[in-house]
Amino acid sequence: MNHLPVPTCGKDHVSREWRPVTFEYADDDVSVRVPNVYAWVCPADGEVSFTPETVDELIETVRELIETAKRARRRRSILTEYVVSVGV
Repeated sequence: MNHLPVPTCGKDHVSREWRPVTFEYADDDVSVRVPNVYAWVCPADGEVSFTPETVDELIETVRELIETAKRARRRRSILTEYVVSVGV
């Protein structure tokens, strides 16, 4: 991201920081946490802004994880929490 200009927080008028955050989403009692997602963060109030590419990836990934968890719930799986990791 060093080749792009650093965005400024419109509310606090300070430069945002490029750093990892945890993205969280909940739907129908299913929650998904995705740690270490890089985003632009306002150091004053912590407001997070993701790049469009990251948003696209999050939407696709979270949708798949939610569907998988709901299928497990429908079959009354005793497993209620999953940790999934992809090696690079």
